Parts: sequence; C-alpha cells; structure tokens
Amino acid sequence: MANVILGLLLIAPQSLYDLVRAFEAGVALFYSASSGSIKRALDVLLDRGLIEVASVEAGGRGKKVYRVTDAGREEFHAWMTGDLVGSDLEGAALSRLYFLGLLDPADRPSVLRRIETRVEADLSRLTSLDSHLETVEVPDELADVATYQRATLDYGIASHRFILDWFRDRVERAEADAH
Repeated sequence: MANVILGLLLIAPQSLYDLVRAFEAGVALFYSASSGSIKRALDVLLDRGLIEVASVEAGGRGKKVYRVTDAGREEFHAWMTGDLVGSDLEGAALSRLYFLGLLDPADRPSVLRRIETRVEADLSRLTSLDSHLETVEVPDELADVATYQRATLDYGIASHRFILDWFRDRVERAEADAH
C-alpha cells in the first residue's frame, strides 16, 4: 500500500481525505484499503522520511496535505522497476501498470517485461500442476469435487494466458514509444 500512496502523491500532493477518495475512484479496481489503513501507511511513510507534510490548512481540523520527498521518489522508482513479489500477481502487476506513466518512457518496457516474466513463471507452475494432475487417480467419491477443482485450474491457466498476451502487447507498444 505504501508504494501506491507514493504513486498517488507523486501525481499531486494530497490530504488523507483526498487519498481515500483516490483509492475509491480508481485504485480500488486493483487494491482496496480503509481510511484507517491509509492513515497508518501515511504515518509509516512520514516516519521513514518518504513523505512530508506540505501544508496544514488553518481551521479547527488542521487538514494536512502530504507530498513525496526525494527519498520517497527513489523508493517508488525502485519498487516500480523491481521484481514483483508476493502471491497477488494481479495486484502487483496492475498497481505498477496504473502508475507506469510516472516513469520515463525508456523505463517502461523493462517494468512491463518484469510483469511478463512473473506471469510466465506463474503460468509455468499452473501448467506443471495440470500435467501432474493428469497422473493422479481420483477416487470415485471425489470425482465431482475434482471436476470443479480442475475447472478452477483451467480458469487460472486461461486467465494467465490472456494476461501474458495482454502484457506482451503492452511491451511492444512501450518499446515502440520509447524509440
């Protein structure tokens, strides 16, 4: 979540309320967060020196507006250009895609290729599991369960193939734009 917040603040300095609205308006398509979790992430980013308070509005509530520091820009860039980690491929890929326009056009193809590489690895694991399951004998009483478990695996394989083709197309477009 911290990197998503950094990306939003790189677009424009924002208050907690603005960030909550930004999550609801677009980020929630691939990443959900409560206002409390956003506030906690802001506190951590402040403590780490990755963001700072840009201004505090006068008045009873003293609404704080946050902006990214140079260290925060470096952290965001390292995350964007680094390997995708964790089990949530879709969240990791889409969060980078969402902020790809913040990077220099020359950096974009490598980010997309890292996503492509991760999708290929995940697809390979799924197809290996599919091959292994071909050799497994299923007891008759579990045949119906196994049928729908295989359908779930088939869906995962088909989904990953679509994602792979889609990102390969984006790599080609980004490479053309970078030249």
